Amino acid sequence: MVGRLERISLREVWPHEALDLTRWLVENPDVLTSVIGIELSNVQREQAAGNFNVDIRAEDADGRIVVIENQLERSDHDHLGKLVTYMSMFAAKVAVWIVSEPRPEHVTAIGWLNESGLCEFYLIKLEAVRIGSSEPAPLLTLITGPSESQREVGDVKKEQAGRYDERQQFWREILERSQGRTTLFSTISPSRYSWIATGSGQAGITFNYVAHQRWAAAELDIDTGDATENDRVFRKLFEQREEIEAAFGGKLTWEPLEGKRACRIRYPVEIGGYRTPETREQVQDALIDAMIKLEAALRPRLAGI
Repeated sequence: MVGRLERISLREVWPHEALDLTRWLVENPDVLTSVIGIELSNVQREQAAGNFNVDIRAEDADGRIVVIENQLERSDHDHLGKLVTYMSMFAAKVAVWIVSEPRPEHVTAIGWLNESGLCEFYLIKLEAVRIGSSEPAPLLTLITGPSESQREVGDVKKEQAGRYDERQQFWREILERSQGRTTLFSTISPSRYSWIATGSGQAGITFNYVAHQRWAAAELDIDTGDATENDRVFRKLFEQREEIEAAFGGKLTWEPLEGKRACRIRYPVEIGGYRTPETREQVQDALIDAMIKLEAALRPRLAGI
């Protein structure tokens, strides 16, 4: 004969959160160890953290502080806030949050915290079960915890944030350096992205600065929203290629961008980009010079199209 697993109310097993559940966890740390894979020692309950008390404080095999917060109810913002507070107060490196029902937004929040790589966060679902008339037993399920993939995601996000900050600083500097030389970008704010753009006086046609890690460009971008119209404008300008390049004072890169809606006319600056500190100022000056000449060569002809 095979019995059936029955879920029962947590309050039937642990009527009081602090007096019953917390005490039981302190007396049975091996139950948590089997779920999170961390051997716990020096397990103590109700440790003071300022004006608050963490449910359980312990140590792992390396002596790192582990803080444990448990609930007989659904996860909530209050307990998540307390958990983070306890971690900062105890300089803990591991946090365990035990709840009866993890809300999706808190699963996401714990995953996000793990991406930082600063600490390890575990979210565990607690249930009580029994078979027939047997004694009730705990059922702990790891909902989310630290992983190598999360750390890799966190590293990628940090790298992206670093690039955003570097690009924004690069644009801030180029806008400052261009003051007194051209008013073309005087109303534009620094961007976190790889370009900044300003209007040409013609709808859908912009003058752009572009900067990547190792190269940069000044360009005219043609994107009216209509591929046929973009092609018409580009071809009209291309017909005047010799005159435009003579006015510019050098060769330009003409890009019809086959298969794409937009077209562009570009002057590449290949001596560096926003991540070449040794040529940073030269790149910025080259971009400003190119943009001044590009506007002078193209604006009168755009007006005539």
